[in-house]
Amino acid sequence: MEELSARFARYVERQWSEVDDVRVESIARVHGGASRETYRVRVSYLRDGVEPRGERGLILRRDPVGSLIETERSTEFAAYRAFHGSAVPVPEALWLEEQTEWLERPFFVMEEIGGCESSPQALILPPYDAAEIARQKWTILGLIAAADPEALGLDASMEGVAPEACWSRELDYWVGVIDADELEPQPIGRAAIRWLRRNPPPPPDRIHVVHGDYRTGNFLVDPESRVRGILDWEMAHLGDPLEDLAWSLNRIWCWARDDRVGGLVARDRAIAIWEAASRLEADPTALHWWELFSSVKGLAIWLSGGREYRDGANRDPVLGFTAWWLSNSQDRALLETLGRLK
Repeated sequence: MEELSARFARYVERQWSEVDDVRVESIARVHGGASRETYRVRVSYLRDGVEPRGERGLILRRDPVGSLIETERSTEFAAYRAFHGSAVPVPEALWLEEQTEWLERPFFVMEEIGGCESSPQALILPPYDAAEIARQKWTILGLIAAADPEALGLDASMEGVAPEACWSRELDYWVGVIDADELEPQPIGRAAIRWLRRNPPPPPDRIHVVHGDYRTGNFLVDPESRVRGILDWEMAHLGDPLEDLAWSLNRIWCWARDDRVGGLVARDRAIAIWEAASRLEADPTALHWWELFSSVKGLAIWLSGGREYRDGANRDPVLGFTAWWLSNSQDRALLETLGRLK
């Protein structure tokens, strides 16, 4: 960590021209997440060489040696930039670095939003107000769906897709991940894939911004139960907004071990909140397709993590544990969505 701290301090001082004598006061790895190494960094600095020293919390997101999913850092950075200052709360994205000379691998830096909780297990318990968090959670997701990608400039940084091709592009991609990374046959996942190909969903009215990993655990909540920041935009893309809604409803996020989606609220209530905020209708047939797809996508992510761990590309035990634990949970979710869980 000492070398990383020194190199990061030099980088910040170069980027932050109005300050000098930047020092890293603390740095800690934030474990979890699918595609980036995340560090919480506290830096101090002088302005014009004058005491007292100022301080600021930063978040460093560096490309890993191996990860559960391969994503484009510039797309994630663009999503933070696009929504910052809007009704969709996100931390300010500060610097994107594509070169490897500074920290050996590409990275980006954003502000830290302090004093908040993100743990799903914590947010479903007092003193947090689960119903209020749920209202904000699905309202914000609705606002993401209502956003205009062109007005945000995201059509320039995200690959376009025709409405009728949203489902096949996403399904083909994640099936490709399963094909490449499965370590043993996946009969339940393959049955779901066959069903999805035989029963394509109706297309969306237009192309929308899709967060890609919108769930309890990927946003920050302050002690007053206010959602302060939506995180983890690494899978953001253009597509069908029901993809996001379905992912947020996935059974594996029922952290309270009951039927409350995201561990927070009844499924029908979550959908109603989303519909009101997005001004869209969650067509039941289309939503069912995307809910089944979400479990195929989840299975692909967990299998990819297992492959990375088995092959030694990443020795973080989180990858190995996640592959073992959530692959089984995702199979059960697939069976439940298919109506085959007894």
